[in-house]
Amino acid sequence: MTFDSLTFVVFFIAVVAMFNLPSLSWSARKNVLLAASFLFYGAWNPPFLLLLIASATVDWWLALRMSAARPTQRKPWLILSLCANLGLLGFFKYGDFLRANTQSLLALAGIDWQPAAFDILLPVGISFYTFQSLSYCIDVYRGDVRVQKSLRDYVLFVGFFPQLVAGPIVRYRDFSAQLHTPRRTTADGFALGLSLLLIGLFEKIVLADSIFAPVADPVFQIGATIDSAAAWTGTIAFAGQIFCDFAGYSTCAIGCAAMLGFWLPNNFRSPYAATGFSDFWRRWHISLSTWLRDYLYLPLGGNRGGGLFTMRNLMLTMLLGGLWHGAAWTFVAWGAFHGLMLVVERLARPTIDRASRVLGSVGTLLGGLITLLGVLIAWVWFRAPDFAHAAQIHHAMLLPTDTSANLSAEAKIALIVFSLMWLMHWLWRHHDLRRWLRRRGAVALGFIWASLIVSIVLSPGVSRAFIYFQF
Repeated sequence: MTFDSLTFVVFFIAVVAMFNLPSLSWSARKNVLLAASFLFYGAWNPPFLLLLIASATVDWWLALRMSAARPTQRKPWLILSLCANLGLLGFFKYGDFLRANTQSLLALAGIDWQPAAFDILLPVGISFYTFQSLSYCIDVYRGDVRVQKSLRDYVLFVGFFPQLVAGPIVRYRDFSAQLHTPRRTTADGFALGLSLLLIGLFEKIVLADSIFAPVADPVFQIGATIDSAAAWTGTIAFAGQIFCDFAGYSTCAIGCAAMLGFWLPNNFRSPYAATGFSDFWRRWHISLSTWLRDYLYLPLGGNRGGGLFTMRNLMLTMLLGGLWHGAAWTFVAWGAFHGLMLVVERLARPTIDRASRVLGSVGTLLGGLITLLGVLIAWVWFRAPDFAHAAQIHHAMLLPTDTSANLSAEAKIALIVFSLMWLMHWLWRHHDLRRWLRRRGAVALGFIWASLIVSIVLSPGVSRAFIYFQF
């Protein structure tokens, strides 16, 4: 069940109607949300619903034990939580990856090991709900949040269906008050939420699936013939596709939550208008980048131990952040590139600051273009099926041999749309979409809704699964 399916529309209308029945108490309305979340997730694969419930229950119980223990005796419970969550993630997401790499290492040593294939089906959204639940246990260990004594409320926090499958990754400190304060659908919340839902569906169906994917997918297929024009247009199209696909999901999730009276944090803020790689990670997948900062980078020591120590922490954080996205060395390379760019940016910060003061707005634009170029080059590793294909695309991009660019009409449209999207990012780099929508009147919102609905309905694109479902 996905946001862009008719099944979800019927499901969500039923949930909103039941949630707002006047006779229901707040506890009963939370039961409705929990049942809806179970149905939403169980529709993917019912046995994995049991895995979600079991994982959340274990963390809930371990957090209770931590809370009851003295501060000096909490660490064993935290270690159990880390082992349970990372072990679960490691088995389902990285089990086959570890098996294949172990087999290759043994082969280099002359040992012919032929293990049985794992053939493990990856539970949808496991990376997201595992990190969400783990952050709660760490916060309880640190004493940053009060323990949740209600199992029902905790499972609802972990499994709240709008953001369950692909985020945003929600912190318990941001959600706990919403579990305790009764809420219903309001006119303002419904109007805002519907606007966000339609914008997210437009990004996914019209932009990601219909305009960008048909140009990007052929370039990244194994065996594709790639010239310089195809390499650049395919990479730019993928940059547009992954943003519209992932930001589209996050926007839909935030909109659905708003229609139920809940607030979820922003996950994107005009990332292609970033003026540096550190700025990019303040704008791209914000819930993950802040998670990695608070639960990995800072515990490693952050920037408190000198230059080399800081560079080590940056590289480790981005390497693990890359691996979080998928069990493949291409994702590690993507993370390594971003880590390296963060290190270079940190070393060059005095020069960058001086240039910014001298060049002013021209320097800001130049920094944005350099950042965008680096992000585009990195996306090749993220999307390519293997290193050989990534090298082939990079060679075509950076060492072109063809003298003419024969672009299809679809490629030209994709480039134009990406350019317009990049311009919108620059114009909106200091604005908040929710705040802007709240200021629109009924007539303006009606026009926006009508335009988005017509575009979505008339879109010719083939429906594709959200990219981040695989993570």
